[in-house]
Amino acid sequence: MLKKLIFSFICVMTFSFLSAQVTPTKLVHPEATQDAAKDGGPVMSFESTDVDYGVIKQHGEPLRVLSFTNTGDEPLVIKNCKGSCGCTVPTWPKEPIMPGETNKIEVRYATNRLGKINKTIRITTNEGTNPHVIKVLGEVLKAEDEESVPTTQPTMLSGGTGGQ
Repeated sequence: MLKKLIFSFICVMTFSFLSAQVTPTKLVHPEATQDAAKDGGPVMSFESTDVDYGVIKQHGEPLRVLSFTNTGDEPLVIKNCKGSCGCTVPTWPKEPIMPGETNKIEVRYATNRLGKINKTIRITTNEGTNPHVIKVLGEVLKAEDEESVPTTQPTMLSGGTGGQ
């Protein structure tokens, strides 16, 4: 009986000792881990994360420019830049953007489409696994015909008196 008691005591002490040596693991959201673990490298910083077309007329200017700067300490490489649909087409620099350098992404929206604009662009870089998400906003209104047909005056054929 004494042997079992001593054996149990040794097991409990060993377990307690080993448990104290293990560092607890925190469950952290992947974005927080990426940001916290980052000690340098490229950093893509935007003047604005919105591309705002405002209210434009149908078939208006489709091009807008999104400026960014590499505020990190290593070259920034844009791996991919993709619109949420075929109506939003970004064009991005293929060469590395050096630290401190400013560059641009051109965004073209199909302004023949009427209505509210609420699209996104996902930019994947060598910063990490989380893409930048840019909002493309605005509204396209139907263009009024510049050469509108004048309103007609009543005539004999339309039921008016036509000067009688």
